[in-house]
Amino acid sequence: MSDEKPTFTVEEVDSVAPAPRARVEDVPVPPAERKRDYLDGFLAEKPQGIDPGQPGGSIYDGVIDALKEIFDPEIPVNIYDLGLIYGVEVSPEASVAVTMTLTTPHCPVAESMPGEVEMRVSAVPGVRDAEVHLVWDPPWDMAKMSDEAKLELGML
Repeated sequence: MSDEKPTFTVEEVDSVAPAPRARVEDVPVPPAERKRDYLDGFLAEKPQGIDPGQPGGSIYDGVIDALKEIFDPEIPVNIYDLGLIYGVEVSPEASVAVTMTLTTPHCPVAESMPGEVEMRVSAVPGVRDAEVHLVWDPPWDMAKMSDEAKLELGML
């Protein structure tokens, strides 16, 4: 080991030329061919052979869409996302039974809401008739709300 200390030379300069900036135009890009995505068409195509009364079927989805157009008058959220719809059943004859509840038994629309649901569901193309079953058990609570409804109400 030697005890010699390294020496450095210092050079003072007035300015330094800036480093060249990379530009997108400077990078050679070969023309890209878009490869056929194996999902093209698959995702756009509607499933074949689905029963219209099952989830994904035209009648069932039409009923859900109709329910999403009905809003609770006290809460600015549709009754489906609010969690008031407990079940939708579509028979092979296209009769629809909707099981639902209300936020409370003393809800001001307790008399009119089931009638509105029945009318809107009956208007869905393909539905022969509709019946609404209003139940109080299990009681509604805020945990039944969808994430979209909670977000709309500022609960998330």
